[in-house]
Amino acid sequence: MEPKKPMAKPLHTFDLDILSAYLKHHVSGFTGLAGLEKFSNGQSNPTYKILDTSGTSYVLRAKPPGKLLKSAHAVDREFRVMTALAETAVPVPKMLHLSGDDSPIGAQFLVMGYLSGTVFWDPALPECSKSFRTLAYSALVATLAALHEVDPHRVGLENFGRPGNYFGRQVSRWTHQYRASETQNRPDMDWTIDWLSQNLVEDDGQMSIVHGDYRLDNVMFDVHTPKMIAVLDWELSTLGHPFADLAYQCMGLRLSQDSLIKGLDTLDRTALGIPDEAEYVAQYCALRGIELPENWAFYMAFSFFRLAAILEGVLHRAQSGNASNPKGMGAMNSTIITLTKAAKATAQQAST
Repeated sequence: MEPKKPMAKPLHTFDLDILSAYLKHHVSGFTGLAGLEKFSNGQSNPTYKILDTSGTSYVLRAKPPGKLLKSAHAVDREFRVMTALAETAVPVPKMLHLSGDDSPIGAQFLVMGYLSGTVFWDPALPECSKSFRTLAYSALVATLAALHEVDPHRVGLENFGRPGNYFGRQVSRWTHQYRASETQNRPDMDWTIDWLSQNLVEDDGQMSIVHGDYRLDNVMFDVHTPKMIAVLDWELSTLGHPFADLAYQCMGLRLSQDSLIKGLDTLDRTALGIPDEAEYVAQYCALRGIELPENWAFYMAFSFFRLAAILEGVLHRAQSGNASNPKGMGAMNSTIITLTKAAKATAQQAST
């Protein structure tokens, strides 16, 4: 995966010779470790570009070192879901190896093929033409719809998550994760947790493979065209309700350009060639042949809450000296505050 930012210092401590011997034994075609660099972007699972002596590049993605929250940083889930999706319409990198927790770097990791492409970190795509933006966002929504049309049973993921009551279980899970990593008192988060618990949507029976973190900077495009060549960062994937992914993607449309996770709020999306939220949702539903979602405010409030809970865990790890990219803790805290306020405001609007 082609980084848009400079490489960073490795987070794990390991012996390169031992790792080289391990990779030669477990990765078909690997000839010997010639170089290793850490991608600097990302806050969750440390990711490294590795080069073998033949000149072939690979990507190694690992759990961070240290004590971790239960079920967090699940590179094994990433490996499983991307292996399962290899023959579907959802583009994913080729999976090559999954280690155990007792690996040469002291943490479980996966190895996948390296893709030369472009990851865009600004959803406004300022470096692109209007037509490119339109096609890129069309690819983004089309791939999400394609993912949600994949039959989990057909690809061996029928037990990738628990069926039914998805939002009830998710509210409970992320509330627990948030409480386990809470760095300070956040009244808006407490209010939102209570509201979500009291206003859960009824289970309508919809279930699909959900990515869990589907946004523009977690996909890769061809170097020269708006063709999507990979969906990345699957550690939060599970079986769940497809509207969770859809609302999460739309949440990014509501975030500001100067937030830690850049959004498109206040920008003239018509001039940019980027669909607004209603257009995006309508495109998605048309592609899947389904009705527009009811209770949209709940899905949006849930998305803000869930991302706030995730970032609270990142902030907690950073304060413990255990994050993949520990810089910017002040910006992280400000983003959590913004998300919790947005979650509460969205819920309050739904209640009026």
